[in-house]
Amino acid sequence: MKITLYAICFFVCIFTSVSVCAGTARIITKENAIREDCRFFAPVKAKVRYSESVEIISGEGDWFRVRYKGISGCIHKSALEEKKFTFSGFTGPQSQAASGDEVALAGKGFNLSVEQSFKKSHPELNYQTVDIIENYSISDDDLRKFMINGGLNQPR
Repeated sequence: MKITLYAICFFVCIFTSVSVCAGTARIITKENAIREDCRFFAPVKAKVRYSESVEIISGEGDWFRVRYKGISGCIHKSALEEKKFTFSGFTGPQSQAASGDEVALAGKGFNLSVEQSFKKSHPELNYQTVDIIENYSISDDDLRKFMINGGLNQPR
């Protein structure tokens, strides 16, 4: 009886620790920043790009504390596709969300060849403006100054 109770406690501890342990997530934005604190405009510690993986350490509201190439920091949940798993056995059937590779491949549906084909069939559309907008960037300092001068509240 004691052995059965110990075995049950052991398996409960194992399954509980697995669900609490850090997982991995894939970046689903073109580029994003891992920040020092879990807030917008906190100093940037590292840049991550589309389809790269990060290790999730913990969640803090709309933010995740992550580790990327040995650097720890925060990234907003909107930049990540979290891999979620449910285990079979006592809890029911096994299921898994789409993998990070599947998400990355789906995001590449509008590639250069598709774009060129679309341009040929729609010459009236202005793709140069789209390219300019995609390459336009504003520094965090300039954005912070704009917010202060405009009396805007910093997002959380």
